[in-house]
Amino acid sequence: MQGLSSTHIASLLAPYYFVKDQTVIERIEAYIALLLEWNKKISLTRITEPVEIVKFHFGESLFAASILKISDGRLADVGSGAGFPGLPLAMAMPLLQVILIEANARRAAFLSEAVRRLDLANVMVLRSRMEDVESVRPFDFICARAIGKHANLILWSSENLTPRGRIVLFVGEGDIETVRKTTHWNWAPAVRIPDSLRRFVLSGIPLR
Repeated sequence: MQGLSSTHIASLLAPYYFVKDQTVIERIEAYIALLLEWNKKISLTRITEPVEIVKFHFGESLFAASILKISDGRLADVGSGAGFPGLPLAMAMPLLQVILIEANARRAAFLSEAVRRLDLANVMVLRSRMEDVESVRPFDFICARAIGKHANLILWSSENLTPRGRIVLFVGEGDIETVRKTTHWNWAPAVRIPDSLRRFVLSGIPLR
């Protein structure tokens, strides 16, 4: 695929996450082909170079698992869009139950097709706003990568996490202090994403 061998994909991911299973690499290859096919019809991503898709989308998503020891439990990906971080996490962690929450009908259709094509039995797609999600709560992890305004998500997360559950945000440098000012949360230090100057992973646990 446009010069991306399995070895190349693994080396691109190495600064973010060590992929042990060849099946994960094969699924990444299949996902990229599907993403580029659908992206001609609907807006899923502005990043269309396979190398950048691997680094920016897959690398960032899997980096959260490497620093937070995400391996199992139930994870909600809110505003999933093209499936990040939920799909990469589901690919790498088969014991993790991932719920992709996406209100846009066309993007939800893409996610459903991706789950079918990649044969991901541990993924559920919900075409819904987060406020309307009822039956699958609570979650051990709630993640969001593309939501610009975090206040509503943080409030919703405080009501929908398990007692030891954690919110995981992918934020710009300017958002860190704003988020950390949120009361009734214990925020961990922000961790800079490799190969990025201003992108961070920020996680927190609600104080109950």
